[in-house]
Amino acid sequence: MTTGQVAQETTQRVPVLILNGFLGSGKTTLLRNLIIQSHKTKLDLGVVVNDMSELDVDGEVVAQTEYFEEGNTRFHSIHACVLSSGKGVQELQNALESMCSESLPELIIIETSGSCHPMPLVRFFSAQAGFKMTGLLTLVDAAMIDQDYDHGRRIVPTMERNVQTERRDTTNLLVEQILFCSHVLLTKADRIDDARLQMVASSINGLNPFVPVMALPWGNLPLEDLRAMPEYDYHRVRPLIEELAPTLEMEGGDERPYDLETRVIKDDRPFHPQRLWDTCTRHLGEKIYRSKGFFYLCSRDEVSLLWNQAAAGINLDLVGFWRAGILEDENSNLDEMERAGLREILAREPGRFGDRHCHLTVIGDKTQVDQFTEALTQCFLTDDEILRWQAGETFPDPWPENYTTRTQ
Repeated sequence: MTTGQVAQETTQRVPVLILNGFLGSGKTTLLRNLIIQSHKTKLDLGVVVNDMSELDVDGEVVAQTEYFEEGNTRFHSIHACVLSSGKGVQELQNALESMCSESLPELIIIETSGSCHPMPLVRFFSAQAGFKMTGLLTLVDAAMIDQDYDHGRRIVPTMERNVQTERRDTTNLLVEQILFCSHVLLTKADRIDDARLQMVASSINGLNPFVPVMALPWGNLPLEDLRAMPEYDYHRVRPLIEELAPTLEMEGGDERPYDLETRVIKDDRPFHPQRLWDTCTRHLGEKIYRSKGFFYLCSRDEVSLLWNQAAAGINLDLVGFWRAGILEDENSNLDEMERAGLREILAREPGRFGDRHCHLTVIGDKTQVDQFTEALTQCFLTDDEILRWQAGETFPDPWPENYTTRTQ
C-alpha cells in the first residue's frame, strides 16, 4: 500500500510526531520513554529512527527496548544519510509505505538525526494526504546553550554574523530547527541553575515567540499530551519556507551538511581506562558535537557499555554482558549444553576476544574530527598491554563504577 493508497482507502489520517533537535540533545532518550509508554497503553506505534552514521547506533539502542521484534514493519531505521537530504526523504517515503502496507498504526514517531533540517520534512508532510503531522518537537540542550552561547545571549549575534558573511554552520541549523518547531523542549536542564536556565529559555523564546518553551526532565513527557496535539500550522512557516527554500535546495544532496564530518572506529581491542579518561577530560574539543557507540574497558571486560557523548558531557551506560564474558565466568551457572552453545556462537565471531568489540562513531566539525578520532584510537591497549592484560595484570580505572556517569 503506497502513501497515496493510504489516502484513497481510508479517510483516517495517521498522526505523525517528529523529534528534531541538534546532535546529542536527548531525542533517543525521549523516544525510548515514549515507546515504553505506548507499550503500557497498548498503543499501536510506528517508529522511524534516523542516524547520519553508518553504524546506526541510535537504531540499535531503540531496538534494545525489545518492543520491536526483528523484521517488524512498525520499526524502521534509516542510517548513513539525513532525512532532510534527497536520499533521506526517499528512504522515509519507503519506510512509511512499508509501515502502512497491511494496517495503519495509531501514531508514528520519527526521530531525526541531529544534523537534520526540519524544512524538507515540513514540506514532505504538507503534501501527504494520508498523514497528519502534529508535533514538530525541537529538543535543545540547555547546558550546551548555556556553555557555548553565553546562556543563549550569543545565538542572535552569531546568526547575524553568519548572515552578513553568507556562512551556514551549526548555529544556522540550531536556529532554524527552533523556528520551524511547534514546541521547544529544553533538555539537561538539571545541569545548570534556575537563573541560567531562565536566561536560556528567554533567549530561545526570543527566536520563536509563537511556540511554548518547556523543560523536559529526564526525557519524561506524557504520551497522551502529544497525542492531543492539533495539526501542525503550515501557514505560520510558509514565509520562512519561501525564504530558505533556495538555500536548502542547494544543500539537498549534501549528506554531511554544516561542515559536519563523521568518522567510524571499529576495533576488537578494549580501551585502556586511564588513557580514555585522560583523552575525554583533556582533549575533547568544543566542535566534537557527538560521539556514540558500544565499547568495553579492559578493567570491565565482562560488560558491554554504551558510549554517549554530546558536547562536553559523556555518559556511560551498561548495555549488557558479552557472551565471551558469560562463558568465562565460573559462577555463571551454565550447564555444559549451554556452554557448548555459547562456544559455537563465539567461534563465528571475527574478533580476537569473542564477541567483544568497540564500534564508535564521531561527529564533529571537519577541522577537529580527525584529531579527536586519532586520540581515541590511541586509547586502545597496545600489543604489549594486551599480553599483560591476558596474563592478569590490572590497569588503573578512574571511571565511576555505577556505569551511568558524566564527565565534563
